[in-house]
Amino acid sequence: MEGFTVKQIGVSRADEHNYWIELNPEYREAMAGLEGFDYLNIFWWFDRCDNPQSRSKLVEEQPYSKGPALLGAFATRSPERPNPIALTCAQVTYLDMEKDIVGLAYFDALDQSPILDIKPYTPSLDRVEQPGVPAWCAHWPQNVETSGEFDWSAEFNF
Repeated sequence: MEGFTVKQIGVSRADEHNYWIELNPEYREAMAGLEGFDYLNIFWWFDRCDNPQSRSKLVEEQPYSKGPALLGAFATRSPERPNPIALTCAQVTYLDMEKDIVGLAYFDALDQSPILDIKPYTPSLDRVEQPGVPAWCAHWPQNVETSGEFDWSAEFNF
């Protein structure tokens, strides 16, 4: 298989109280039709983990406080993985089509993290009514709306 190219479409932005995405101006037209979607799936790059050491880490030791002693990278949300691709489902607070801005209620990317793609969240394709999860994380919130109130700092060891 030959290589492929992933283009950065913008950057994440964050300050003390706000989260937003600044798209590169050449992607302005791609925002057409986003109005009305309350949530977006945002693909971004864990750029602070884009190094040989982080990319070669295939197993995490006790990444979750109530989880097993070892978990493979594919069983975690760790930024250290073969390809540091991240996915966040985020609530849209506003769209500024003239300034290429997507406002978000919360976004777990760091300021200036590269944005790779945006897709609308649609329940018909993205929602699973009864997802099965391991017992060690069954106490986590059942949806994005309540996860902001959850004490995630007590869960993650990375």
